[in-house]
Amino acid sequence: MREKIINKATELFLTLGFKSVTMDDIANELGISKKTIYVHFENKTKLVESSTLEMFELISHGIDCICQLQKDPIEEIYDIKKLVMEHLKNEKSSPYHQLQKYYPKIFNSLRSKQYRLMEDCVADNLKRGIALGLYRDNLEIDFISKMYFNSIMALKDKQLFPLKNFSMTSLMNLYLEYHVRGICTPKGLDALTKTINNQI
Repeated sequence: MREKIINKATELFLTLGFKSVTMDDIANELGISKKTIYVHFENKTKLVESSTLEMFELISHGIDCICQLQKDPIEEIYDIKKLVMEHLKNEKSSPYHQLQKYYPKIFNSLRSKQYRLMEDCVADNLKRGIALGLYRDNLEIDFISKMYFNSIMALKDKQLFPLKNFSMTSLMNLYLEYHVRGICTPKGLDALTKTINNQI
């Protein structure tokens, strides 16, 4: 039952937002009483915490599986983007912003975990891309890893990128092409063109 509650809560939080969804909403969706939820989670904050941790672990595992395939590094970046977008349902309700505003402690903890995961992943991707001649060999890996993480986070800022003007999918595609073009060799640009054409 605990897993069912987390799964349903996560689905609702991502679709409607962390603030909008009540414990009553989750209970009604599951066809159970609110008391049943409180047996497993003492309050909504605990449920939000468990929900975000579960989603992070799920995405982390998916990213690890993609990285283990040791694919072309450019293709790998796009595969990871696809995985994350599928799990986060394109973030139509700005859940990230709501988490930051209403649950700052959970948000900060999640952001630290995301940073550690992404830093390692991006650094490995850059090193492999350089070794394969797809990325320029004079890249400052630590700098680019930090820029990459902070740029991805900035895409979630709805004041900078209002949903009515930009879908999260189009933002991610625009940013990934921008990022890869900035670090590629001519050989890498050919690989990027192929990867983008395969996405269409």
